[in-house]
Amino acid sequence: MATSLARSPRIKQSVVLLLTSLALSTANFTAYATEPAERPISQSMPAEAREQSENVSVAESKTDAPSDNANKADDSAAAISAAPADLWERIRNGFALAEMDSDEVRNGEDFYVNHPEYVKRIIERSKRYLFHIVEEVERRRMPAEIALLPIIESAFNPKAYSRSHASGIWQFIPSTGKNYGLKQNWWHDDRRDIVAATRAALDYLQNLYGMFGDWELALASYNWGEGAVGRSLMKNRDNGLPTDFRNISLPPETQSYVPRLIAIKNIISNPAIFGIELESVPNQPYFEEVAATRHMDVKLAAKLADISVDEFNALNPAHNRPVINVNGSRILLLPVDKVDTFTQNLKNHDKPLVSWQAYQAKKGETAEKISARYGISVQRLKEINDIYGHAGIIPGQTLLVPFNGRADGADISIMNNKPAASRIFERDLVYTVKKGDALFGIAQRYGVTVAQIKGWNNGTNRLLIGQKLLLKHTPMPFTSSEKRALPAKKSM
Repeated sequence: MATSLARSPRIKQSVVLLLTSLALSTANFTAYATEPAERPISQSMPAEAREQSENVSVAESKTDAPSDNANKADDSAAAISAAPADLWERIRNGFALAEMDSDEVRNGEDFYVNHPEYVKRIIERSKRYLFHIVEEVERRRMPAEIALLPIIESAFNPKAYSRSHASGIWQFIPSTGKNYGLKQNWWHDDRRDIVAATRAALDYLQNLYGMFGDWELALASYNWGEGAVGRSLMKNRDNGLPTDFRNISLPPETQSYVPRLIAIKNIISNPAIFGIELESVPNQPYFEEVAATRHMDVKLAAKLADISVDEFNALNPAHNRPVINVNGSRILLLPVDKVDTFTQNLKNHDKPLVSWQAYQAKKGETAEKISARYGISVQRLKEINDIYGHAGIIPGQTLLVPFNGRADGADISIMNNKPAASRIFERDLVYTVKKGDALFGIAQRYGVTVAQIKGWNNGTNRLLIGQKLLLKHTPMPFTSSEKRALPAKKSM
């Protein structure tokens, strides 16, 4: 019976097709099994897998002529394997967070819909960084929504700096930055370094997910701190209440944090229904890493790469000074199409790479005297050296000054270990009261307290339109009750 069936042309053709299908399945399984464990979860097939798939198809065509159905299957597989040309499509393919229907989500959607110019600026900034972030998120098998988190944190502004002293596109406060390997000194702040901060943020988020086993709680902890979220969970658990994001007690900012991310996800998923025109972002690298082993002026680095200083600073926002102190080696980010230009121009550059030097102030020297000697304005000298307000020059203080041929300066390497200067400095601001203003609203806007405003303005209680209020940039210490009301953002 089996022999007679085997002689049947229709059965023979079916057997051949079955064997072909099994061979293709085996080849694909083998190709997947031999890939590294960190292979990103993505609907787009890596180039290596595409090549293996193409090789298998060619080998099968030599064995047996495929049917029309087989050709259609091959076409479908090729369409699936092709990486999307638009990065937004790639991001959509990786969305994994649960849907959320709430007023907070709708409020988030309305905010972005009602501010199209703001959305446009965010997208324009994101083009430099988003591909790298998506690559890292996929490599770690994290939900693609995580790549959109900088929209909430900083609007992809690499120089963003909050009143809680959080910095960079991922908004790390100093302590958490240090805990995750982000060095902060006088020369540079790795919280603003695109590659380093992205690595640290994803490490942090993965650790938070490991603690809570839930992405909503992990994201809430990123905003409020894992200790605070953990205590809120314990309180619900002790009272027999649900222990999830929607049911635990959270401050208003954190309550709206995850819904805002879901709102952004919804808009990215289908911008047309929200009336938003989402400019395409190419699904390809924007920058490459280049090792710098010598000190170099920021302006010169930009010139060697044939890009603007603004573009260079946007890719390398971690540098605090007009000169890059490598202190061994630093990684520079340059547009992909400018790497060869930079390398070749640097090779052919036969002039000094640095136009700045270190100078140790002597007794009796003032900012005015030093600025005149080195051909720099007093304002610029103070700005570069973090001298604020009425602070004077201290004898022995090491300053960064222009190199103008004088022999009394030194190489900037002697300042390698200079500690980070506090960005909290005293600066007066005069605010003019407008219609509808209240002390509480003004205090919130400028990151101070009502008590501080009263203290700076002779105990004023009643506001009048046109009234001038003195505000200080440096907040005075909060009271215990005020501290408890504030979220300890990213505290360990």
